[in-house]
Amino acid sequence: MAVAGMADSGPLAGVRVVELAGIGPGPFAAMLLADLGADVVRVDRPGGAGLGIDPAYDITNRNKRSVIIDLKAEDGPARVLDLVDKADVLIEGYRPGVAERLGVGPDACHARNPRLVYGRMTGWGQEGPLAQRAGHDIAYIALTGTLGMIGRPGEPPTVPANLVGDYAGGSLYLVVGILAALHHARDTGAGQVVDAAIVDGAAHLASMIHGMLAAGGWQDRRGSNLLDGGCPFYGTYETSDGRHMAVGALEQQFYDEFVRLLGIEDAVPERHDLTRWGELREAVAARFKARTREEWTAVFEGSDACVAPVLSLREAPGHPHLAARGTFTDHGGITQPAPAPRFSATPTAVRTGPAQPGADTAAVARDWDVPSLAKSDVPSLTDVPKEEN
Repeated sequence: MAVAGMADSGPLAGVRVVELAGIGPGPFAAMLLADLGADVVRVDRPGGAGLGIDPAYDITNRNKRSVIIDLKAEDGPARVLDLVDKADVLIEGYRPGVAERLGVGPDACHARNPRLVYGRMTGWGQEGPLAQRAGHDIAYIALTGTLGMIGRPGEPPTVPANLVGDYAGGSLYLVVGILAALHHARDTGAGQVVDAAIVDGAAHLASMIHGMLAAGGWQDRRGSNLLDGGCPFYGTYETSDGRHMAVGALEQQFYDEFVRLLGIEDAVPERHDLTRWGELREAVAARFKARTREEWTAVFEGSDACVAPVLSLREAPGHPHLAARGTFTDHGGITQPAPAPRFSATPTAVRTGPAQPGADTAAVARDWDVPSLAKSDVPSLTDVPKEEN
């Protein structure tokens, strides 16, 4: 049964999630659960979470509701535990030990709700020599070897935004863990703690490459391998207008079509001769520099050469394929990625825009039957001090 006050949309409709406000991978994980239909209540702190942008544009808070609780106030922890009593999942992203000191750690929560799935999102994990150290995405992927294999040889590693660590190695692994633990809790009645560390997830993402390394099929240096830009038919090339095309013609039949459409099939060395990869790369680069990105896009359109234009963030939503699929959507004047993946029986949607701090306090108090939230001294949206830039 769907939670009162929320749309019956998505496979997780009826699942209740408490998110203790933070930044980065925790909010993104909670957004994914909300996109899938869960009723996510974000517990914001007075003064905001410190992201530094207008909350109205923080897409990672879409499809959620917000209440404001000061966990450092005398009755703050008790109010969170009142929510926990009615929840299926809790997500927190503090340093190890902080939730315990605030009175909302796993023991306190499980004492109120033994079925609770308690999701912990950190960079270094709950234990280990670095557990108490500050850090960000770039440091986590640096230690796992992931950062070191991205980029051109002889140049510093290329920073892949914060996608590989925070979101792929962090948020997505937390969500997988939460869903698995939720399944276990429903089968057994027993909740548990999910320790999602970005270092663990980022290392796990490279499982195939570690296997290739052990088998001698991967060199432990940047830009020297099949999938890291070292291969001349798997990489990016500049066009005459300063833009780029992406090439992924790995299989022989795709490669044959690639060099044919590029117009160099009779002028390049055999692709399996690694000693001549440099020569092959120069030939491919020279051809791409002869035309614009749009011209090359037209050449390869409709082919199986595995070539695509490299689009910018603002260009991507307008691509005909993505537009036809509705990969991006507009909601509240913000163009944003639509929920993913897709479900045949329980479709998902962007139901509401980014939750405004404290705006849903009364509704959550009613829908979750948590009277303590409705106390008059709970801060409202207008009581939240504006963050300074």
